[in-house]
Amino acid sequence: MVSKNQIKLITSLQQKKYRIANKLFFAEGVKGIQELLDSNFELEHLYTTQNDFDQVFNEKKTIITENDLRKISALATPNSCLALFKIPLEKPIVQTGLIVALDSIRDPGNLGTILRLCDWFGIQQVLCSNETVDLFNPKVVQATMGSIARVNVNYINLDVFLTQTTMPIFGTFMDGTNIYQSVLPEQGIIIMGNEANGISASLEKLVQNRLTIPRFGDLQKTESLNVATATAIVLSEFRRA
Repeated sequence: MVSKNQIKLITSLQQKKYRIANKLFFAEGVKGIQELLDSNFELEHLYTTQNDFDQVFNEKKTIITENDLRKISALATPNSCLALFKIPLEKPIVQTGLIVALDSIRDPGNLGTILRLCDWFGIQQVLCSNETVDLFNPKVVQATMGSIARVNVNYINLDVFLTQTTMPIFGTFMDGTNIYQSVLPEQGIIIMGNEANGISASLEKLVQNRLTIPRFGDLQKTESLNVATATAIVLSEFRRA
């Protein structure tokens, strides 16, 4: 059974200010929770409708009803489990290989998908502007499907960092060089811009290598790609042997 205080706490974590105040976030679904349990994230408590997750000690696990799960879930159709985890301290920035820098990404689904893509393409480090959606937003956590445990994410002032870095800086623009005809390095910073406005003017000035994903349709009327879709194409090209 879930108490009223527990329900109040868990549902409050859908808001960033309460996640910060309590230093907690939650994940839902067997796969996502198992990925976090297998990582360095520290479990606070697990709520499940099944007698599963044998590796979790009983004092940190509560078997609940589906009705109680609906009360605490952020999903329209709840899965079978929800787990609270402690928000870890940020780790130092990894300044090797390819780094993805996100400029004011606002959609939780986009951020979560981008983190999955970075996990897939072996990107260890993601840098987020302070205006980017919170990493521990439930929709972000859900969309990462566990990749949140394997990608290092830091929230920083991108303008300051990019001014000081010695790594080559790449960005995608409509008037850039065709990415399919470009020789791309194994190290560098790739900036992906805001869903509506692209890369901000202050960061655009710091981009040394302007790339574009060309359109091939006959009408040429599609204005832009979804930022997560564009990230997938860009990372695929950077990883091409």
